[in-house]
Amino acid sequence: MTTKIQTVLLTGKTHTTASRREGAPRGDERVDIQMSTPGKSGNEIMLKAIQLHPTAEQLFAGAWSACYTGALGVAAKAKKVALPSDMSVDIEVDLGQTGDAYFIQARIDVRMPGVAPHVAEAIAHAAHDMCPYSKAVHGNIDVATNIVAAEALAA
Repeated sequence: MTTKIQTVLLTGKTHTTASRREGAPRGDERVDIQMSTPGKSGNEIMLKAIQLHPTAEQLFAGAWSACYTGALGVAAKAKKVALPSDMSVDIEVDLGQTGDAYFIQARIDVRMPGVAPHVAEAIAHAAHDMCPYSKAVHGNIDVATNIVAAEALAA
């Protein structure tokens, strides 16, 4: 059972893009990380630009978005759908309070320009079913997933 947050204290944000290389989570200009896939050569994680003190929420959002972006790729491949090169995932993780208790909640915006909304939604749900971070928080925190349509991107 999840508890709704009454007061948001802070939000960690990331924007993750997928490319032929690897996903690159970025958030609030405090963290710029080039991620790599385990088991591949050149498996280094480069911290390109880190200002002091990224929040735990931002680090969690960055790790989750990198994992979830990879799961989107696996889910799309299983459905025989080519993901667009400009696909991206934005995750915001809030730290908040209800009464004297602290909680987190998350919002995920998935952008798949050129992919039919019902197909993008099916891929996003399949990715949640396989992503370890999504599984870990399922039923434990409030998570809203939104598919951002290509028309909304043009506006």
